[in-house]
Amino acid sequence: MIPYILLYAYFALLMASLWKLFQKAGKPAWAGLVPGYNILVWLKIAGKPWWWIVLFIVPGVNLLMFIIMNVNISIVLGRRNYKEYVLMTFLPWWKVPETIFSKDAYIGPIPPEKRKRNLFEQWGDAILFAVIVATVFRTYTFEAFTIPTPSMEKSLLVGDYLFVSKLSYGPRLPMTPLTFPFTHHTMPFTTSTPSFVEWFKQPYRRLPGFGEPQRGDAVVFNFPEGDTVVANFQNQSYYQLVRDKGRKKLNDPRFRLPNQVDGQTVSMPMGGILVRPIDKRENYIKRCVAVAGDSLEVRDGDVYVNGVKEMLPEQAQYSYNTTFKVGYTERTQKTMKEKLDIGIGDMSAGSLFNGMRPVTGEPVNVALSAAQVKALSNGNPYFNTLERQVTPKGTEYAQQKRRIFPNDERFDWSEDFFGPIWIPKQGASIQLTVDNLPLYRRVIDVYEGHDLQVKGDQILIDGKPATSYTFAQDYYWMMGDNRHRSQDSRFWGFVPFDHIVGKAVLVWFTKDPETGIRWKRMFSGVK
Repeated sequence: MIPYILLYAYFALLMASLWKLFQKAGKPAWAGLVPGYNILVWLKIAGKPWWWIVLFIVPGVNLLMFIIMNVNISIVLGRRNYKEYVLMTFLPWWKVPETIFSKDAYIGPIPPEKRKRNLFEQWGDAILFAVIVATVFRTYTFEAFTIPTPSMEKSLLVGDYLFVSKLSYGPRLPMTPLTFPFTHHTMPFTTSTPSFVEWFKQPYRRLPGFGEPQRGDAVVFNFPEGDTVVANFQNQSYYQLVRDKGRKKLNDPRFRLPNQVDGQTVSMPMGGILVRPIDKRENYIKRCVAVAGDSLEVRDGDVYVNGVKEMLPEQAQYSYNTTFKVGYTERTQKTMKEKLDIGIGDMSAGSLFNGMRPVTGEPVNVALSAAQVKALSNGNPYFNTLERQVTPKGTEYAQQKRRIFPNDERFDWSEDFFGPIWIPKQGASIQLTVDNLPLYRRVIDVYEGHDLQVKGDQILIDGKPATSYTFAQDYYWMMGDNRHRSQDSRFWGFVPFDHIVGKAVLVWFTKDPETGIRWKRMFSGVK
């Protein structure tokens, strides 16, 4: 609240002062009271290009532009020293009106021939301008992302560098605009220091785009469960850790868990709990398999939407249980990679996990596409009989893992047998009961911000009894193409539209962790 009071106070004082500045500069005083036009005149008085006005409508950047223009008030009125610049930057509520209503006359911007700037000032101006332009570009048009995990193999590969289009679904305006440039949520060279401030926030808003997420799109979004993370285990769901270990242990500085660091298993403390706003949660990329209003079901690993079996992406993978037919050597691995594109990351075996070489007959779980399965079925020197991994219903709860959404004992679903479930749609209503509430509890309580309570068989929303609920936004169901090695909606549920970042459109660079640059894949479209 206080930041907004200070911001509005600044704008009020600025609007009450500009007319006097305009008058001193020989411009009509009334122009200082006309929103938008007064910015154009102000830019002209300061000797700045007219197109800078575009930067004044970009959240985050516009705050920086007002600071720059405050400094230019000092310049055009002849106060050209660092003390005045610093006061204009940090105390504009006092300094702007004090300078404008002083007896100082307008002398105009510094002529180019009289600008004597040292190397530091020249580089500073260039870097500042580059930061502004790059920030506008990556916020409102395209942003670069990388694929760190195999959840989308072989459609999108580990080591792919993507351009994600913000224009496809409409650029989302920054909700935490005050942030360190070119960072997402953490300061460089740190593991948990936030790169943003939360004392100044903006509500969720989105500019018009070319469309909405469609089935089959490769979508980048903020991880819905990423509102809370454990500092030293940020790649794990905080909520699953709570279910497994209990909230009390996660807050205990003495409690430790094993973690993989540089290929070694070490025991680590929790490192504290971090809370993040929507636009600073971890970025995920998955395939949109169902949109708002759809009904979805997974049967024996196959996805059915509105009763119709969906076509699996061409390069999608399932996991298969088998055993090694021959002893595993570096030559074996090289041959598998060259002939079948089966890498170390595609296989899971106990010896591989411990940095050892598998032996003949050792069990292994390998992720394969349909084309790879076909090639191996014609006789292969690597694996014995392939058996597709299938997790029956009830398995999770028999093992007391509760990993599968909605993480409730009333639903015995698994990653291969899931649903049916209806995807919430903006403006649509459902009948609420204590039986189906687990499916939509987080939507109502967390994503749409209502106070939800259950007393016996009665559901209370914002303190009032409720038997139905109307959704405020659209939701989507996201799944990885690597169906058995993907943490996706089957584990944490719906993706709200306000979490959607953009659509993956282009692979601009790619490097295989084992073999190096994939030259043929560079500058290819995302399918």
